[in-house]
Amino acid sequence: MTKVALVAGSSGLVGMQLLHQLFQNPDYDWVISFGRRDLALKHAKLVQVTVDFNRLEKVNLQESIRLQNTSGQFQPLIKSLETEEATLSAFCSLGTTIKNAGSKEKFFQVDHDFVIGFARMVLHFGAKRFFYVSALGADAGSGVFYNKVKGVVENDLKRMDFTYLGIFQPSLLLGERSENRLGEEVGKVLMKGLTFLGLFKKYKPIYGSQVARAMVVKDREPTLSGNETIPSSEMHQMSS
Repeated sequence: MTKVALVAGSSGLVGMQLLHQLFQNPDYDWVISFGRRDLALKHAKLVQVTVDFNRLEKVNLQESIRLQNTSGQFQPLIKSLETEEATLSAFCSLGTTIKNAGSKEKFFQVDHDFVIGFARMVLHFGAKRFFYVSALGADAGSGVFYNKVKGVVENDLKRMDFTYLGIFQPSLLLGERSENRLGEEVGKVLMKGLTFLGLFKKYKPIYGSQVARAMVVKDREPTLSGNETIPSSEMHQMSS
């Protein structure tokens, strides 16, 4: 059976680490990355599909791969998708900030609409497992807009027909980002100090690579069902 990982958010802190984890893991035969533009990255397992996240329902996966199959390198993948012999797992780390989005409305579009659109698309493709990077404190009833949106996304994903939904709730993320987030940097320094003193251990910052590893470790479990929330503290243990 061919195992395929479907990934959205590959250019981000967790997403890029996730790609590397999937490339190195022999369990995965192919990694299909969906993005607005191609990454400056090549790997024998990697297939990049350029999409408009506002129109994911228009994506024809097999045709998109066929157009890139100039030397026949993707023929085994195309065949496995056509015969429905592929096992598909989807990973989503899509997300932005209100500052980068420009408004709360744009933020909601990226962090909610694009995530739910991706989930619907991969469910249509036949994905049975969905792994989503949310945030510690996600709560649809929260008065904090960021946490509220993450909570709404979680609730909407739970209503979908995946065999398994894994919701990963990291604390402050450590690692190299393409953009500077001053507020996060200050928060990391403060939380590192507090966790060093033994306070607020559940809020201990976590590396993007640890979150990615936890997602892959979870997907390697042979039997998974239902909805599961994995907090930052558990991800620390899974990636140690």
